[in-house]
Amino acid sequence: MTDGGRLRPTRTMFQTLISFFKAVVATTLLIANIVVVFAIIFPLGVVKLILPFPLARKICNNLINPVANTWVHGNSGWMKLVQPKPWHVSGVEGLSRKGWYLIGSNHQSWVDILVLQRTFDGQVPLLKFFIKKELIFVPLMGLAWWALDFPFMRRKGNGNSAAKDLAAARKACEIFRLNPTSVISFMEGTRVTPEKHAQQKSPYKHLLKPKTGGIAMALETMGEQFDCLLDVTIVYPHGVPTFGDLLSGRVEDVIVRVHRRAIPDDLKVVTDADKDYRHRLQNWMNELWVAKDAEITELQAQFKQGKFKS
Repeated sequence: MTDGGRLRPTRTMFQTLISFFKAVVATTLLIANIVVVFAIIFPLGVVKLILPFPLARKICNNLINPVANTWVHGNSGWMKLVQPKPWHVSGVEGLSRKGWYLIGSNHQSWVDILVLQRTFDGQVPLLKFFIKKELIFVPLMGLAWWALDFPFMRRKGNGNSAAKDLAAARKACEIFRLNPTSVISFMEGTRVTPEKHAQQKSPYKHLLKPKTGGIAMALETMGEQFDCLLDVTIVYPHGVPTFGDLLSGRVEDVIVRVHRRAIPDDLKVVTDADKDYRHRLQNWMNELWVAKDAEITELQAQFKQGKFKS
């Protein structure tokens, strides 16, 4: 596996001071953005909790979603402030905020989430993630994710706990049917690292094996409603950045390729009697992953050779 290493360029004292100043500004704006948005979402989330009626939930959601979109705009704003160099993004033309999209992406860093937010900001409905159950306890953000109906799932579960997690995730996806939504799944299920790549004996050069869990859940409840799959490839030509690199404005180049893929008709509808469904879904995802792995190799080579064109 080759991930380009971490960002560790030689820096002058002046560049270090500039990066520190950018990090202070970005962190301040990030925290202020979270606090302001949370102050609005928190009471609406409490209302949703104590008045779990369809009408009350709909009214709250109609108020919460615009606030959440403002939060995404704010994040895009501070990212562009500390890193004004345009990213290399293609494939978002013609998308609609009134559509339903299933979004699948490779996953290398926590930075990926903010990259996706900035890429799709104003292009598609608010992005909804499958989130690890433990993250519901994150201060401020945990309650915000719950109020926004993000589906929480354990990475591993068994017996009653697994059944309850699946039921909760299905319920969240059912809610997504009511309003235009973009559902994101990092198909590998975790961030790729050299250690995980070796342990898994992945057949791909840059990727871990794709998992069907999140995608199957979304298709089971909303398959026929999705307009398409937005197959996203994220590449960091100078190495995989940390969140600190992003805050400091040290992420010089980001390549994002968005491909619209038609979802096969035999994967849009799931029945209990269809015992071969997961096998067909896995085969389709494997095909997408072969193409994605080759695309990453090509983009990295083009950038290294100075032949890359946005």
